[in-house]
Amino acid sequence: MSAWMYTLIPAVAVVLGAAAAVWRKPSAAFAGAIQHFAAGVVFAAAAGELLPDIKHRQSAWAVILGGAAGILLMLLIKRLGETFKGTLGLVAMVAVDIFIDGLVLGIGFAAGAKQGFLLTVALTTEVLFLGLSLTGELSESIRKPANVLAVVGGVAILLPLGAAVGIPVSHLPNFWIAAFFSFGLVALLYLVTEELLVEAHSAPEKPWVTSLFFVGFLLILLLDELAG
Repeated sequence: MSAWMYTLIPAVAVVLGAAAAVWRKPSAAFAGAIQHFAAGVVFAAAAGELLPDIKHRQSAWAVILGGAAGILLMLLIKRLGETFKGTLGLVAMVAVDIFIDGLVLGIGFAAGAKQGFLLTVALTTEVLFLGLSLTGELSESIRKPANVLAVVGGVAILLPLGAAVGIPVSHLPNFWIAAFFSFGLVALLYLVTEELLVEAHSAPEKPWVTSLFFVGFLLILLLDELAG
């Protein structure tokens, strides 16, 4: 299977998550469990797959450039999310998130097939939650389930498009590869610390829900070992 084909897996997961939410709205406990698990998976993928490659390339200026670009873009996205409210603003913010997820996934495949595969697992879990949460918000203003799924499906297309932009990174000089990897690392860590875990802690949670963060983290480590 080609790298681009792998990117269709999380895109399908967005739509499946939306379909599940249309059929039955998830409880707060279930949503929190998914968020903790996804946060652990994404954190492990970022630290275990992108960080070692960045260190291996030994390009401090590339790390500064890519990291700074990632920080500025994430802060801009957060600012836009605070500025634009309502259904259109929500869809726009999720669309940007999905595109960046695809870009990071493409960058992961630029690092290697194993890194791309593990990031596919991580981001599939994360966008599955995005599909669930976006559908819940849209259902309050869009009454027809078919229209909700159509909107989510349109947003999901941005994931393989973002990956198509990120995959060619492997053909760039070492400096720019390191810069893009640093950007991807910041984007993933922002996703974990400022989105998934913030949302997860917004409601009361039980110890078994919190433990799923570590279950997700260990799962990626285990898959990394099995993948060799």
